[in-house]
Amino acid sequence: MALALLALGLAPLGCQTAPPLAPADAEVAESLGLDPDRIAELADRPLYTFERRDVDAYLRYLHATMPDLRDRVAHLARKNLGQPYEIYLLGEAPFELHDAQPILSIDRSDCVVFAEHTYAMALSHDWTSFVTMLQRIRYERGRIGLLTRNHYTEADWNPHNAWLVEDLIDTLPDELTASYPLKVDRAAFFKKRYGLDTGHLVETLEVGYVPADHAVEAAADLQNGDLINFVRGKADPETGEVGRWVGHVGLIVRGDDGAVHVIHSAKPRVREEPLADIVADVIASRDQRDAEGKSRTYGYKFLRLVDDPMANLVAIDGPLAPRVTLPISPPTAAATR
Repeated sequence: MALALLALGLAPLGCQTAPPLAPADAEVAESLGLDPDRIAELADRPLYTFERRDVDAYLRYLHATMPDLRDRVAHLARKNLGQPYEIYLLGEAPFELHDAQPILSIDRSDCVVFAEHTYAMALSHDWTSFVTMLQRIRYERGRIGLLTRNHYTEADWNPHNAWLVEDLIDTLPDELTASYPLKVDRAAFFKKRYGLDTGHLVETLEVGYVPADHAVEAAADLQNGDLINFVRGKADPETGEVGRWVGHVGLIVRGDDGAVHVIHSAKPRVREEPLADIVADVIASRDQRDAEGKSRTYGYKFLRLVDDPMANLVAIDGPLAPRVTLPISPPTAAATR
């Protein structure tokens, strides 16, 4: 096990003594009723190895010692480097029966789960506020349920979380941007995946994005905590028409040299990469992927973490923000059959 962890660049748990907290930080921990030695040990461990009480203690400490939201997002994202990847790792269990995946998971993530958990933890000061904030981010107006989950990034997640992140597409020069039509057929989606008849109407959107050739230039002013959407697509073998959609997300951080990096959950684990390297690989491989009929990344959407998301959320939810509602009935009669 120790050799395997070292091969991943991770220290074996329990093999080293964590460095003690600085005196000022130890004083803060004690003022919160926390054991400085325990916090020092947690500070030295990957976040995905934490238990719930560990998360509670660490968020209390982090909120008190790291006041800047962007710093907390970057810190928590990096603290999860190496977290194992598992796709579609989110659902409504135990509140609904349609999707058996749990409502949260600390030890694993997919790209959306990683981003949502990082934002929710950065905005929270303990375990309870984290769990509540996570549901407010994941579901439309915090109403927990399969039908209100933000399934479509462009049509659901981004607009429903406009209090948290804002699309930068309109701030970029026209020559750096393009757009694609997106057909959102929720009725077909829920029927195919879950066997539910919902009666949703088809929605068509025109989505702005930055083609890969312009991505590095367009991303020059991104900051810690911003969000990146990967716009992927594939040509229809009969018509040649390319369908595009957001198929992956990640968080922006600045590297030690000031370069724009992306931290994202993708096979086999969460990793940090320079955006320029990601874009270069996309450009170098696109002709081959097109020739092989494979999907590929066409470009990106960039969203700015707003300066005071809690003020925005209070304006929407009221003084008790974030508001979260549990399911009270099956979404349709078909769901009970």
